[in-house]
Amino acid sequence: MTLTLAKAGKIASRHALLIILLALTLILSIASPTFRQPSNLINIVEQQSIIGVVAAGMLLMILLGGFDLSVGSVGAASSVLAAYLMSQFGIVPGVLGALVVGLIVGTANGVLIAVIGINPFVITLGMQVLVSGLLMVATNAGPVYGVPEEFTFFGLGRIGPIPMAAVTYAVVVFLVWVVLSKTVFGRHIYATGGNIEAARLAGIRTSRVTISVYALGSLAAAIGGLILLGQTSIGQPAAAAGWPLSAIAAVAIAGVPLTGGVGGIRNVVIGTLLLGVIGNALNQFGISPYWQPAITGAVIIGAVAIDTIQRRKRT
Repeated sequence: MTLTLAKAGKIASRHALLIILLALTLILSIASPTFRQPSNLINIVEQQSIIGVVAAGMLLMILLGGFDLSVGSVGAASSVLAAYLMSQFGIVPGVLGALVVGLIVGTANGVLIAVIGINPFVITLGMQVLVSGLLMVATNAGPVYGVPEEFTFFGLGRIGPIPMAAVTYAVVVFLVWVVLSKTVFGRHIYATGGNIEAARLAGIRTSRVTISVYALGSLAAAIGGLILLGQTSIGQPAAAAGWPLSAIAAVAIAGVPLTGGVGGIRNVVIGTLLLGVIGNALNQFGISPYWQPAITGAVIIGAVAIDTIQRRKRT
């Protein structure tokens, strides 16, 4: 009996975040007929797909023991550049231009962190301000129009009942899972985040790993910018300001320590959906949307505090 209870406790501990998500969804479904409507549940997944894509990239950077505060400005810059290029040259050049922006900014972050040795907080905060400033100068803080109507399928279209944004999110999640669990590069990410000096002594090119990870993380933000553009049809230079906080919250609530070296994509997906359910519940019950950033901040503080306490106990 004791063994069975202990085993059940381990299972509950391992799947605690999923249990919380399912329990909260069940409670809200009982409390609100509107919440349990299939259209509303699909809407939650569609709305969280952008943050989910950005969080998948953020996970890679946090596994290294860093993070990226510039993902919001990258998403905005990517959507604005894509909107301009699409209005002038078509969809393909716009998509390629957006992805190139993400790769350039992410690679620059990685080089400054890995080669120069600048702290990730400092460089990504500086990059966020730099990119946002250049974007405002280039657009005079005005939106960019002219996106072809066909591109809206990428943000608002559906394959059967499944939103296209969710399909894109699922593809990104699958690719991140493959990288982390099935490739040598993924093992190098964990090793570098766990102990960079030991990884270097083991022959891992930690600088190359860091640069590649930040490039991929920023590329994910650019994909998020493209989804946003597909949903709004407007390149908005002031958009995506809350992405860094939301993405870090999704990773933190998943139990991934900000010190790096431990974590996976599964719980990040659950954490992203949990934040979406909470935000949707606030709307359903008429609670001011201004509470959502406060709750997100509280989630980050709580998740980091719990992780710190658990690591102290293990030590």
